[in-house]
Amino acid sequence: MRIAMIEKILSALKTAGVEMYQITETKTESSELFFIRRSLDMQRKKNVCQAEVVVYREFTESGKRRMGSATVQVQDSFTGEQMEEMFRDALYAAGFVKNEYYELYGGQNADAEKEGAADGVKASAMEERTLTEIAQRFTEALYAEDTDKEVFLNSAEIFASVTACHILNSRGVDVSYRKSRVEGEFVVQCTAGQDVETYQDFAYEDMNTDALRRKVRETMEATRARAEAVSAPPAGTYRVILRGACVETILSYYVDRSNSSLIYQKYSSFHTGCDVQGAEVKKDRINLTLKATVPYSTEGIPMKDRELVKDGKLQLIHGGNRFACYLQIEPTGNYRGYRAPAGTVSLEEMRSEPYLEVLNFSDFQMDAFDGHFGGEIRLAFLYDGGKRISVTGGSVNGNILDAQKNMVFSREVQVEKDFEGPLAVCLDNINVAGNSEGE
Repeated sequence: MRIAMIEKILSALKTAGVEMYQITETKTESSELFFIRRSLDMQRKKNVCQAEVVVYREFTESGKRRMGSATVQVQDSFTGEQMEEMFRDALYAAGFVKNEYYELYGGQNADAEKEGAADGVKASAMEERTLTEIAQRFTEALYAEDTDKEVFLNSAEIFASVTACHILNSRGVDVSYRKSRVEGEFVVQCTAGQDVETYQDFAYEDMNTDALRRKVRETMEATRARAEAVSAPPAGTYRVILRGACVETILSYYVDRSNSSLIYQKYSSFHTGCDVQGAEVKKDRINLTLKATVPYSTEGIPMKDRELVKDGKLQLIHGGNRFACYLQIEPTGNYRGYRAPAGTVSLEEMRSEPYLEVLNFSDFQMDAFDGHFGGEIRLAFLYDGGKRISVTGGSVNGNILDAQKNMVFSREVQVEKDFEGPLAVCLDNINVAGNSEGE
């Protein structure tokens, strides 16, 4: 009879002399499809069992208690002897990690754990379907808009998966859950005018096939516009409209700055009740809710939706167990998803005055430490009050500390795996590096 992976790990940990540990076992079954144009090029199914084992070591240095840790990745094929050697090495290595001492997260009673985790995560319609059905439905949605000879899907990949996760530690945490998802990527090519391609990825945890179909359609429209764009916008200061994932990136500033790790290390001055947006706000106020996308955090902490920012005021400091112990606050677990309410202004209303609307960056980033955001423009629409043209090149450079006073969010919304909120945000007086005057 084959010994279960968890039992092998627990036995090896005991033999290696490890007293404090956390085990996260994942069993993932997936159905994967690879397309060239509209033809299925390859299909495969995978069934993978693996575990991440964190070995902890408490010790004293110069009279101060320390807690070190080292992480080991374990495959189902490893023998008990191999695991023992890896865990001994990890226990030794943990002695060189000199974090301030903290207690591992200790599990509540089983009923409380289940009740807490049930608060935030709704059952997905994916749970009722096979992986083959999920992959087929999203394939149909992916190619539903692929009807043009000049703009078409060059290639695509779709991965449908279900993961069973089991988390336990030496302080009594022992929780499990299952999660289904579909993710993938596609490349749209336009051969009219310039021959250009646009890469796009996607991920959903519900049967949101309409969202994928809309994403394909919008990517095709953007790729055609990109083929027509030949020059960068003139350098200057603009009303800038940011779309799609850029809205999530802008709002990530407030999520990151309210994390307990940044606050404890004094990289952030945020505190509960503070006005994260400043006192000179003239337009929309920030409202954010942390969204539980799984029932338990990676440490086994029950996850639920939590209000983070209300009308610009911080309601919560969030984060994992270690920094919560240091700050002596409740550990919430580390969130990867959040949502914001829709705005009151439509996209068309945003476009009623001159603007630069950026649809695609080569890479758009937000620096949570100083608030700087920016990226190189791949495609944007420039409207000067008379005509609207597509442009490419140049870059957007701004700082959220200035821009947050005059932000306006769209009435239209978007729904992605880790973000639900406005489709667009309009920012005033943003610097754009582009063509110099006379070019």
